[in-house]
Amino acid sequence: MRHPYPIREIARQAGLSTATVDRVLNNRGSVTESTTREVHQAIKDLDRQQTQVRIGGHTFMIDIVMQAPERFSAAVREALEAEMPALHPAVVRSRFHFRETCPPDEMTGILDKIAKRGTQGVILKAPDVPEVAAAVGRLSAAGIPVVTLVTDLPHSARLAYVGIDNRAAGATAAYLLEQWLGDRPGNVLTTISRGSFRGEEEREMGFRSAMRLAQPRRSLVEVTDSDGLDATQHDLVLEALKRVEDIVAVYSMGGGNFATLDAFDALGRPCAVFIAHDLDHDNISLLRERRLSAVLHHDLRQDVRRACQTIMRAHKALPDDGPPPPSAIQVVTPLNLPPV
Repeated sequence: MRHPYPIREIARQAGLSTATVDRVLNNRGSVTESTTREVHQAIKDLDRQQTQVRIGGHTFMIDIVMQAPERFSAAVREALEAEMPALHPAVVRSRFHFRETCPPDEMTGILDKIAKRGTQGVILKAPDVPEVAAAVGRLSAAGIPVVTLVTDLPHSARLAYVGIDNRAAGATAAYLLEQWLGDRPGNVLTTISRGSFRGEEEREMGFRSAMRLAQPRRSLVEVTDSDGLDATQHDLVLEALKRVEDIVAVYSMGGGNFATLDAFDALGRPCAVFIAHDLDHDNISLLRERRLSAVLHHDLRQDVRRACQTIMRAHKALPDDGPPPPSAIQVVTPLNLPPV
């Protein structure tokens, strides 16, 4: 087992003699399996302690850039601020750049300004368009790591993506919806905040593919480009409901769920199944009122912690453990709503 530590330091950490540690490290035999485990554990403990020394006193300034409805941006801010103590002994400082709507030239202006001013890293939620990918390339060329959150920019120079497998989430939504609808006839409304968000596009592809296999006779009626904003969402959903009379269920990939339900109510139409994403304040209220059937959730605090740690690894402040794994998809119903 490779390591940079003197035998005496490993022995002190493990509470063993130097002779015993020497026998373990050099495979000389005459030691028990449990003693071997103790030596290896001591080396792992020393590795962790070295990491703590390495990042102790370091301040990482991280810019969080997001195009998202205020309800989701607020959830990300709360998650990051709650996780900051867990990142100790490193000190994380954050600057927030939140926009509910943001044309590509404005988004690239924000990113270019950050590149010019300097930062230790950027956590980014933005549309997957060429202008944004180019701005990410300029950040990377300036030595600034970019981690995409929730929705990816796979053809950019971003360092890593943190979030769920969005195709799997869409397929999960299709499975749940068909379990609850059963043989009931009717079509499904799908709502997307904006088609240029890769994460929502992948959710839609996973959902459509699974629905085609499970219930090919159901039509999917798409509403898009509302930016998840309630006023726009309400009008678009209302128009869709007037155009198609047999919509009985909703899969919401981009939010605006109060507005969607208000449109159903305005026409006196029932919604038998409604599946949404993320435990923001709106969706928690709607789950409590049993107006949502289920929310596909991921641990946002874990995601922002992983994003920050990925940036620290880019600066060699933490060991490189490879790319972050996909976040677990949690199915939350009115009956297992976590305390908030």
